[in-house]
Amino acid sequence: MEVKLWNDKRERELLESYADLYAIIKATEKLERAYVRDLVSAVDYEAECLKLISQFNSLSSSLAGAVTVPRFVQAYRLDCPAALNRLLQSGVPATVELRAASNSSAPAATAASAAAIAHCVQTFITAMDAVKLNMLANDQVRPLLQDVATSMARLGPLLPPDFEGKVKVNEWLGKLHKMGAADELTEQQARQLNFDLDSAYSAFLAALPASM
Repeated sequence: MEVKLWNDKRERELLESYADLYAIIKATEKLERAYVRDLVSAVDYEAECLKLISQFNSLSSSLAGAVTVPRFVQAYRLDCPAALNRLLQSGVPATVELRAASNSSAPAATAASAAAIAHCVQTFITAMDAVKLNMLANDQVRPLLQDVATSMARLGPLLPPDFEGKVKVNEWLGKLHKMGAADELTEQQARQLNFDLDSAYSAFLAALPASM
């Protein structure tokens, strides 16, 4: 006898989202434990953690009307304290937190720096994901790039005015300002924007240890 887990497409997609959320939480827990045990390098940990945080934020937002993460964890009896701390409380990899703490003397400044960094990380990831998903209309891309520019500006002395990321993002904002709302980037422009965002993001991460 065949057992149906869903009655329609909507229920099937919801269950698939639950499965993805479960997998992300479990993967984050394993990654956190591996990092604590020195089984993964700081560079690899940070890259993978950022990806998991981005995936978690996107998925949890889409499930906001269906279930809360705490209720999901309780319902499926997930014992993942490290993952919940990273995904729900911190929002940034442990390596980012450590850099902020080691370069700031005051606890309040550390918290503020970590929060600003977390926000900047998320704006970068959101913008890069949007381009990869072919969200290329001006009224889709421009607000995301504006968020990136604003988040970098809020980091103050961490990123100087001539910082590579600021320059590239502002150049793209200038180009988009001349386009109509419905105008879309060409395939070549989208590829270049993705490259520029990736380069700017890498430069941003590299600036954190020395500049804070």
